Amino acid sequence: MTSGNNGASTPEDDDPFGYLYADGQANGAQPPSGGGYGYPNSVSRVRAVGERRNGQQSQRQTAQYGQPATVPQQQGAYGQPNANYAAPENFGAGGGPSTGRQPVQGGGGRGRGPNTKGLLIGAVAVVAAVVIGIAVAMANGDSGDDDNKASDQVSVSAPASESASPSESAADDENKAELPKADAKALNLGGSAALASDVQGAQAAGGVYVGNLNQVGNSVTWTVNGIPSDGTYTVFAHYSAAGEDQSMTLTVNGKTFGTKFNLGNFAHAKDGDFAKGWTKTYSWPTLTKGTNTISVSCQDGDKCNVLLDQLYLKAGQVKD
Repeated sequence: MTSGNNGASTPEDDDPFGYLYADGQANGAQPPSGGGYGYPNSVSRVRAVGERRNGQQSQRQTAQYGQPATVPQQQGAYGQPNANYAAPENFGAGGGPSTGRQPVQGGGGRGRGPNTKGLLIGAVAVVAAVVIGIAVAMANGDSGDDDNKASDQVSVSAPASESASPSESAADDENKAELPKADAKALNLGGSAALASDVQGAQAAGGVYVGNLNQVGNSVTWTVNGIPSDGTYTVFAHYSAAGEDQSMTLTVNGKTFGTKFNLGNFAHAKDGDFAKGWTKTYSWPTLTKGTNTISVSCQDGDKCNVLLDQLYLKAGQVKD
């Protein structure tokens, strides 16, 4: 095979200056005259300025004298490949550009949009800081208000010694003071009432009690000294009743108080068993300051079969 004729010349065999050499002249190379590079049947690569082929219809942009050339509008968003200027590997099987937009691979590159996630996190952090600051300020303000209120209350409150009224002070003194108590021996007996100590269980000194009260006209009277002030008191009687409930007349400072002085069998002792019938009862008469008289007597219609050994007082209306 000779070097003169190997069929149609290829681009690699083109030599625009082949006509200057002997072998080129031997092969028929001639100076260029608007055709190829000088070889017969050479590949023509002459192309007008502004013309580009991409497998589609040729586009040629020319500019008239004195006017700017028209620039084709770019296709696609920022960072996305342009269909008219895509790389060869992006062409389809038909040689034309791909009609779909190519996805951006990877996290970097110019095609990546703004970091909106970071901006959102920053905005949330700022809002949270502002909210926390407001909450702390409000909490400090409330505590300050509470402190001011507390100080105001302390400043306007009266001392304890001034706030207590005289009546309350007197009542406290009465409760602290021990009120009188009378055993059977200290009572004045009326009628045929008599002292005895045969039945066990009496709380008076020596186990002495007053008996034989079960007759009309018989009584016991207690003269009480040292009542601190006028008011309501509780008078207690310690006694024994057996079998049926009993009731007698209570007289305070010469006047009958209430209906009857209840002397019930609260111990539930059997009839005649006075040793197991010891109990107590009470009433709430009004006494005056100083000396008062309290009497328990057997009157018509009363039931007086009791043994009585003590009378005593407590301030106010109490039950024990």
